[in-house]
Amino acid sequence: MAEQTIDAFHRGAFHLVQPVGRGHRAGMDAMLLAALVVDDRPVRIADLGAGAGAAGLAVATRLPNASVVLVERSKDMAGFARKSLALPENARFASRAGVLEADVTLTGRARVAAGLLDDSFHHVIMNPPFNDPGDRKTPDALKAEAHAMTENLFESWIRTAGAILIPGGQLSLIARPQSIAEIIAACGKRLGGLEITAIHPRQGENATRILVTAIKGSRARLQLRAPLLMHDNPDSHAFAPVVDDLNNGRAGYRRLR
Repeated sequence: MAEQTIDAFHRGAFHLVQPVGRGHRAGMDAMLLAALVVDDRPVRIADLGAGAGAAGLAVATRLPNASVVLVERSKDMAGFARKSLALPENARFASRAGVLEADVTLTGRARVAAGLLDDSFHHVIMNPPFNDPGDRKTPDALKAEAHAMTENLFESWIRTAGAILIPGGQLSLIARPQSIAEIIAACGKRLGGLEITAIHPRQGENATRILVTAIKGSRARLQLRAPLLMHDNPDSHAFAPVVDDLNNGRAGYRRLR
């Protein structure tokens, strides 16, 4: 059995080297997260807990002026991200992306020493582990680390995001709806202007994910945006056109303000 695969995303616009049978394999969550970054300026982006780099590379593919740092604690997964950057299929943007092995939860001088400097990124994106620790355990330690939520996870990750964002910079994340209160609390006075979009499989079905953006230093009030329906036809498994565009890098999901 192969230990890794090379998978195409954005309909072949970029490729990702991913482990087989262990660790986290990227999918639509990463693509929706990447769609939250809409910025034509030359910007620096940090993808916290990047894994093999799916979300960060999706941003680099879609935005030609963006440079991306894939921040990953696992040496194993960081290795897959480096393999992805070395693929000839990714040559057109590889010079604008790099990998930083660092623990997102580091604080103060330890965080800075690891390479996560204060006020140094225009955007921070994150798809943190959001399975409850009490959920069914996986025997794969690498996958467990990528999926299982730890205590105060959002507080520690968003604290780091707030520190490394420039004033006015944007945090973007995807999570489960059950985490909404923790996310709002963690943003606190660090980040404001929260915009939250619930993602529902179909009309009449409960939300399975939320998309959240926030701005460092903003005092604007929270807004709950119109929901996104993954499938707008109850008799079809095809994605709704707007979701298909987001998933395939043909469009970004712009903030209201």
